[in-house]
Amino acid sequence: MPRIHHPEALYPGQALALTPEGARHVQVLRLQPGDALTLFGDPVAGGEWTATVLRMGRSSVEVQVQSHQALEREPARAVHLAVGMPANERMDWLVEKATELGMSSLQPLMTERTVLRLKGERADKKQAHWQAVAVSACEQCGGNRVPTIHPVRTLDDWLRQAPPAPGVWRGVLSLAEGSRPLVHAMPGDRAAPLCLVHGPEGGLGPAEEQALRAAGFAPVSLGPRVLRAETAALAALVQALS
Repeated sequence: MPRIHHPEALYPGQALALTPEGARHVQVLRLQPGDALTLFGDPVAGGEWTATVLRMGRSSVEVQVQSHQALEREPARAVHLAVGMPANERMDWLVEKATELGMSSLQPLMTERTVLRLKGERADKKQAHWQAVAVSACEQCGGNRVPTIHPVRTLDDWLRQAPPAPGVWRGVLSLAEGSRPLVHAMPGDRAAPLCLVHGPEGGLGPAEEQALRAAGFAPVSLGPRVLRAETAALAALVQALS
């Protein structure tokens, strides 16, 4: 059954118009009145709602909500990624795959060695694009809670204004001598939330890594191999959720 993201509180019997993105998805799938679909994204009830297409317009789709299913497919542990943005299309790929794996949020960072430099309207458009990528990934993979893609920030600005909340364990992927394997350093409680930071191509600069350590981020490693930025972030996510 097709899955459509609809981020509003729903109730049985409700007739509603899908979002423009949801309507476009239904039209691409060539659904017709009477066809069934699944809605997710309810910020109150969570889970999924079954619904039926009522009317197909030229650019709009109206559906009727039916029953709620309290299904959740999210990992027990919340893992928040903060990554130095990789270049080209690799950031899209990272958002998609990390969403499929079950990340809770992603903070795009501009660091000393970041190739992709974004600010102003261009940064806002990229954030909206990556959020849409996350929505699409959830529609495909069955996730009912779309991870938040935060606005682009510099590393310094993020550490000053929006660091991880108290109680969230903090780690930074590092090649420095003395870094502990992530699987040994992170909390044994599998429900304990984590925030993992990774640099872009070329890694974090020495001053940046020192600033993260001073902010309480433990230096951790994934093994002896040097991984691409997007691969390392996903490998860390898998280890954190295992």
